[in-house]
Amino acid sequence: MITQGMKVTTRCDDCGGVLIRDIGQFIDRGQVWWGTEGRCLTCPTAWCEQDSGGTTPEEIRQALLTEHGPARLRLAGSESSLVPVLHALRETHGLSLAQARAMADELRTTGLVGTLVEMEHVAAGLRRRSVAATVEPAAD
Repeated sequence: MITQGMKVTTRCDDCGGVLIRDIGQFIDRGQVWWGTEGRCLTCPTAWCEQDSGGTTPEEIRQALLTEHGPARLRLAGSESSLVPVLHALRETHGLSLAQARAMADELRTTGLVGTLVEMEHVAAGLRRRSVAATVEPAAD
């Protein structure tokens, strides 16, 4: 399972104490999941939330990108056929054909950039379609 997470310390809104939040993304059963849980060290405030599919909340994405840096997905072979790439992008992102073509163009030129989990999810979809892909840290 591909996963990426971090701990964030903030102030508790209920009592002003120290609130510890665990946030992250992971791939399970072919989907990107996100989760957040928190607990106050002083009062009983605590929660746990997770979801799959759709979009990870931007607050979680940005925290992961800040902590771990972005990842870049690239096609490993320059000879990849466009058809399996389009199929993979449409399956993993639920895109229209026009949207998938635009994303495929980006993938073929500069590569796609996102969190490690997001890029590994797309890479897995490409590999299922026999398209070689690599995920690496994105250069600044």
